[in-house]
Amino acid sequence: MANIKSAKKRIDVIKTRTERNKAIKSKVKTYVKKVDAAVAAGDKAVASAALKDAISEISKAQSKGVYHKNTASRKISRLTIAVNGIA
Repeated sequence: MANIKSAKKRIDVIKTRTERNKAIKSKVKTYVKKVDAAVAAGDKAVASAALKDAISEISKAQSKGVYHKNTASRKISRLTIAVNGIA
C-alpha cells in the first residue's frame, strides 16, 4: 500500500480510468460481436449497418486513448473485409 499522498491519489485515478477503459472495451466488443453474427448469418444489409456502428465505437475508443491508432485501424480493417466478403 502506498504511503505517500500523491501515490494514493494516483491509485484512485488509475482505478477510475481502468473502469472507464473496461467499459469502453466491453462496448466495442459488443458491437464487433454484432457484426460477426451478421456476417455468419450472411445478411449483408444488417452487417453493413452493424459495421457502421462498430467503426464509430472503435474510433471513439481510439480517440479517448483506449486503443492505439494502429489497433483501431486493424480492427476496422478486419471487420470491413469480413463484411465485404459476404456474397
